[in-house]
Amino acid sequence: MASKLLTKLGAIRDPKIARNPNLPLNATRRLFSHRPISTPPHSPPSSPPDNGKSAHKKSKPTSSLKDLELAKFSAIADSWWDSVGPFKPLHAMNPTRLAFLRSTLCRHFRKDPHVARPFEGLKIVDVGCGGGILSEPLARMGATVTGIDALEKNINIARLHAGLDPVTSTIEYCCTTAEKLVKEQKMFDAVIALEVIEHVADPTEFCKSLSALTHPGGATVISTINRSMRSYATAIVAAEYLLHWLPIGTHQWSSFLTPEELVLILQRASINVKEMAGFVYNPLTGRWSLSDDISVNFIAFGTKNGQ
Repeated sequence: MASKLLTKLGAIRDPKIARNPNLPLNATRRLFSHRPISTPPHSPPSSPPDNGKSAHKKSKPTSSLKDLELAKFSAIADSWWDSVGPFKPLHAMNPTRLAFLRSTLCRHFRKDPHVARPFEGLKIVDVGCGGGILSEPLARMGATVTGIDALEKNINIARLHAGLDPVTSTIEYCCTTAEKLVKEQKMFDAVIALEVIEHVADPTEFCKSLSALTHPGGATVISTINRSMRSYATAIVAAEYLLHWLPIGTHQWSSFLTPEELVLILQRASINVKEMAGFVYNPLTGRWSLSDDISVNFIAFGTKNGQ
């Protein structure tokens, strides 16, 4: 059922799509914006300033990490496995994220999605793994998982929790960054970075690192939040200030990427996006589901050029 909700991005490889406003696009999803990627709109007046650390900053940092972002997550690291704490939205979204991963990865690697351990034989890295809430189910689905995070507190918590189950105790957790793994010449069948790219200093360099970690022909999956007026209203005003699902200041609207921008950044890093889906929250059931609506939360599956 989930596969029916995913839109194929067959025309993505043609950069002319980004320049030609008269070219017909997918009926249910606009893949490329007519606005140039280098000139993002101004953030709403009430959006907190990013102090020059915008995702579109041209200077190349020595690392993709932002010190401010590390400090934010360090302050709430002890709450990773509290399903009603600051990470409640991620816990609620996890089954839907896993449904997308199962569908796309099994299709790409020709695995049976109906078996208990469909990822058997796959080496997967969970970039920005936090406390391991995604790494653990990936391991239970049969993958050989490496979880990396720049915060030692996150890694310690992930290791302690994974050690409670013999299956997840096989996860290799490392306090490191994607850039450092690239220097170590590590490569994986699938590279996954969910809800991470909106917190890095340079999304372009970050995606280059993700690509370098991906075997030719392998898969890269990224999820994030769209830079739209609707996302400002829901992901920041509602989630942080009204509903208090997240600590105030968790996100900066100006650091979000549109789907069009993410597709182009990945394409330039030799990753071709094949499928994209939105995550939609139902306040009545408290559950997330896959959707064609990518105006707020969305996830992209791509493959690296190669044999």
